[in-house]
Formats: sequence, C-alpha cells, structure tokens
Amino acid sequence: MAYRATARTEATRLAHRERLLDAARQLLAEGGYPAASVSALARRAGVATGSVYNHFASKQELLAAVFRHVASHELEAVREAVRVRDGAREQLRALVEVFSYRALSSPRTAWALLAEPVDPLVEEERLGYRRGYHALAGTIIATGIRMGELPQQDVELSAAAVIGAVGEALLGPLSPVGEGAGAEAEPVVEALTALCLRAVGARPA
Repeated sequence: MAYRATARTEATRLAHRERLLDAARQLLAEGGYPAASVSALARRAGVATGSVYNHFASKQELLAAVFRHVASHELEAVREAVRVRDGAREQLRALVEVFSYRALSSPRTAWALLAEPVDPLVEEERLGYRRGYHALAGTIIATGIRMGELPQQDVELSAAAVIGAVGEALLGPLSPVGEGAGAEAEPVVEALTALCLRAVGARPA
C-alpha cells in the first residue's frame, strides 16, 4: 500500500512538472524569457507560486529547464524530418526547411532559443542545443561524403557554416524575414536551402 501511495505521489509530481514546462513553453512563445516569470508560470499552470519551487530550486534553474524542454522538442522535430529522408541532399534539405519553417512560425520562440540574452545557466543549455544541430548536420555531410554524394570537405567546418547561415538568415539583424523586413517566407527558405546545398557541394536535383 505504501508503495502504491509513493508511486501515485511521484506520478502527480511529474504531471505537475510537465504542466509547468508546457505553460513555460507557451509563455516563451508569447514574450520570451521576461514573460516566463515564476508568478506568470504558476498562473498559467494553475498552481500556487510557491509550488514552483518544489520542482525548481531557483528561477535560473527553471529557465534552464524551460529551455531544455523547448529546445529538445524543436530538435527532435528536425531529427525526425531528417530520418524519413534518403540521401544527403534530401536530408540536408529537410534540416534547413523544417528548422526554418518552424522558426518562422514561432519567431519569438526561435529568438529565445538562439539569440536572446540569457542567464549563464541557460546559455550553457543553448550551447548544447546548437551542438545538437551541428552534430546532425555533420552526420549528414559525413555520410554524404562516405557514400560519394558529396565532395571531400572539412565536415566540422561545413556543418558549422550551414547552421550559422540558417540562424543568421532567419534571425540576424539583416534577415530578410526579420521583424519589419516584410519578405515572403517561402522564397527565402527556398533560397536559403539552395545556398546550403551548394555550400556542401550537393549535386543539382
């Protein structure tokens, strides 16, 4: 009986934590990190403010957990899109297109994940997030070289250049689809995808 009570308690705790993280993801999409205050998070999740600290020791730890939760969701969506494609060209296309369209559909979230000034604890999570994309691009490029689809090149450098180009083109101050820029998303994503494919030496379709 005691074991069942403990299991129920743990299940409830995990459910509350998940609800807090989902609420934080919504707030992040609406207003970035300033919107994800402890009080706002508690209100959105329907819990007492003090109970937030039953799950997170500090606001910094909360924001790091929020980043990790949102970033893992986004990265997994891109990985899944890559997994269902065949060949380096189509896999790299999937990476760029899916990342781009997801970022453009929720620009506030993309800004929070990639560029918004953050606490050092969150910045550490951000580095891990960027490394995840770098590793995914590197795997695609390395496999393409091994299979004869792509020319020999510095895999680490090419992967970093592709990920950097996508982030800058979508979120940088000179982005044609940035705030107030007014460009249509689809032609920009098509051009960006073509640029990345040419950069790694993918053959024309």
